[in-house]
Amino acid sequence: MNRSRRKPVTLGDFEFVTMLAMLMALQALGIDTMLPALGEIAGDLGAANPNDRQLIIGTYMIGMGIGALAFGFLADRFGRKPVLMAGIGMYCLFSLACMLVQDFTVMLVLRFFHGVVASAGAVVANAVVRDRFEGDRMARTISLIAMVFMIVPVLAPTIGQAILFVAGWHVIFGLLAFLSAVMLVWTGLRLSETLHPEDRQTLQPGRIMLNFRLVLTNRDALGYVLGAALVFGGLYAFINMSEQLIGGHFAQGDRFPLIFGLLAISMAATNFINSRIVERFGARPVSHAALLVFVAAGAGQWAVSTIYPDSLLLFLPFMMVNMALIGFLGANFSSISLQPFARIAGSASSLQTSIRVGGGAALGSLVGALYDGTAQPLGAALFLMGFSGLILVMFSEKGRLFRRRSSTIPLV
Repeated sequence: MNRSRRKPVTLGDFEFVTMLAMLMALQALGIDTMLPALGEIAGDLGAANPNDRQLIIGTYMIGMGIGALAFGFLADRFGRKPVLMAGIGMYCLFSLACMLVQDFTVMLVLRFFHGVVASAGAVVANAVVRDRFEGDRMARTISLIAMVFMIVPVLAPTIGQAILFVAGWHVIFGLLAFLSAVMLVWTGLRLSETLHPEDRQTLQPGRIMLNFRLVLTNRDALGYVLGAALVFGGLYAFINMSEQLIGGHFAQGDRFPLIFGLLAISMAATNFINSRIVERFGARPVSHAALLVFVAAGAGQWAVSTIYPDSLLLFLPFMMVNMALIGFLGANFSSISLQPFARIAGSASSLQTSIRVGGGAALGSLVGALYDGTAQPLGAALFLMGFSGLILVMFSEKGRLFRRRSSTIPLV
């Protein structure tokens, strides 16, 4: 007796964008809901040094980078959906484990693995977008996803602080477990497999190394991947020290969620603007202009934090500009660097995300450890990393910026 096959679900654009944004949001929730609670978590679990609280974020983000290295390859072999479902399920389990932990060192170990499995959502989501779109249309879609996704950093610190008013920090991890369970059900019911059977890759070491070589030796992509790691390093440095900087140095602890949310809104706004203009002007010209302004704003932040270290009114505008420009840089850099890789989009997304996130997280942790009670280390990092990123992008573009090049012919 023949069984009729269930027809694949075709998601509309709105549900497609919202679902992938929420999958990526699970990763961000593991960071942003924690920020108001870092001091309380570190104190309850016996952290020795005030800067140790940053490790609750830093180990998670380093785990994200390492985890990204695996999930894309698995998604190219076994398909997008099963790998995504496994990642969400493990995210739920590690959230529950973190909720029950009673030792700071154990917390850091669990947070590392929490970050490892959190990377599945972002890596597989990027591969799903690459399966469906290419070129500037892909950059536009990633911008729309990022715009919805940016609601999370706007609201998450407020949610975390609200939980602390009525319960302990443990409940924050309980919330993460609940939301991941919701996403597991939604994804299981509505997301169809986007990887064609004929495009599935093997997990043979030789094939993996070939994919590595293709990704790491492609000049068109490499400068953008490494440049993004540097730019995100500056962003992650701010996230690591944001609670100490805003709540401690600038004495705005009660207003921290509001200030952080306003900065995040600037990123959401520029992601929306990018989604509207990128197909008209091109991902390269838009991101090149944004990178030049990012470098200038970083220089301004460094100068202000050195000359007027206690001025919140001068710190915030420069920080808002830098974070806003991430909205133009993140989606466009990701789209440009993925463009040459069609059949191995999962592997390319995996390695590139690992470099961007893992490298950025490591740099952000190093800068965060230099926190000295002022914004000066952050300002220096924003300028130096942005300038270095500009040099790398010029390497990919062979010294010529603002060219709207035709879509790169996919290598594989």
